[in-house]
Amino acid sequence: MPMDKPVTLAAITGAHGVTGDVRLKLFGEGLDALKRYAAFNDGALTVRTLRNDGKGGAIARFAEVPDRTAAEKLRGTVLTVPRSAMPPLAEGEYYHADIIGLPVTTENGTAIGTVVGIENFGAGDILEIEAVAGGRFMVPFTLVAAPSWSAEGVVIADGFVPD
Repeated sequence: MPMDKPVTLAAITGAHGVTGDVRLKLFGEGLDALKRYAAFNDGALTVRTLRNDGKGGAIARFAEVPDRTAAEKLRGTVLTVPRSAMPPLAEGEYYHADIIGLPVTTENGTAIGTVVGIENFGAGDILEIEAVAGGRFMVPFTLVAAPSWSAEGVVIADGFVPD
């Protein structure tokens, strides 16, 4: 796994107040996961304060953001940390950043595409795959549909490969 690949933990959705605070949309494990880090985006944003917004998101103040105008300019900015800074995982767990970008093959080794996204609509993770032949398709990220994966790629069971 590329250990320096950036992992997105949150996104700035806009300014909050007039003093430079920003609203954050949280990804992954939420606010507690974000509080592990003192800086984001290779040190470009240094955390001064970070608090719960009471709505599933967070409010942050960064040392580099002096006022509302500067905060508004950050709308849409994602907050990242290097993959190597993330906590270790238990057996069978993964970070989306470890899977996105991997090549996808059939069980017999035929290249069928690349993982371009991971969605979860409530019943488990689903891989979004950009097909070599064009277009995209989705496959449940289960042992039945994707019997194996490693840093070299994801193997999709033949019954889950589109015709």
